[in-house]
Amino acid sequence: VGDHGCEYMTGGRVVVLGPTGRNFAAGMSGGIAYVWDPNDSFLTRCNLGMVELERIETDTESNEVLELITRHRQWTGSNVADSIIRQWPNVVSQFIKVMPIDYKRVLAENQTAIETSV
Repeated sequence: VGDHGCEYMTGGRVVVLGPTGRNFAAGMSGGIAYVWDPNDSFLTRCNLGMVELERIETDTESNEVLELITRHRQWTGSNVADSIIRQWPNVVSQFIKVMPIDYKRVLAENQTAIETSV
């Protein structure tokens, strides 16, 4: 992904299986990006003005990312995707979750509203 990847992203999911250019996530207000970062170099290329960096924490989220990578491999025949899938339990911790701060707050508020209405 070149410079300014996911700039002004407002929704959806993105999985990046290679290096990124500079200024990733500038103006990102919605959606979630997952960046494979096996060399721990992503932090220096991400614009942290509106996002936080996290790890994949739940099995549900891990399965969602794995499914997206699996579809990518099916559609493209990607050798990188194939390698990641074969090593998934060992590489899932190498993914960085790029989460917009305000989007995270809204998701949490919605979850609280759902839980209190039940």
